[in-house]
Amino acid sequence: MLMDTPDFLRQQIVKCYMAKSAEEFQNAAIDSWNRIATQIIAVVGEGGFNSLFARSVFLTEYTFPWLAAVLLSPQADYRFAKLKISFEGQTLEEAKAANSLLLITFTDIMASLIGEQLTIRLLRSAWGEDPSEKPGKELQNE
Repeated sequence: MLMDTPDFLRQQIVKCYMAKSAEEFQNAAIDSWNRIATQIIAVVGEGGFNSLFARSVFLTEYTFPWLAAVLLSPQADYRFAKLKISFEGQTLEEAKAANSLLLITFTDIMASLIGEQLTIRLLRSAWGEDPSEKPGKELQNE
């Protein structure tokens, strides 16, 4: 039985968006984080975003210990430089799995703070599309 809960939809949005970035994964992943940061900073400020990101890294590093070295740069242009370097030191599969878990953890925290619907709206706004349409249609047809 398929789950049609809001958090399932949000996780599908994250997975679908990340599936599109197979080539040049590191650049696409960092671009997605920059887009999310822009949206979230507008809502909770830079300090709020940094705290949410740091908490997400802390929770994700239990599964991917190499993420422990990831800190945000105070310069917006280089905010995710250490994250990109961490991805480059891993296999593509490992980096994609870590980024997916990091995004899902981040959005789980966001949803618990500001609500599921606003979190989904921010993701859609950040990525400039509705990546949930395709998975939703596919899932309905299964």
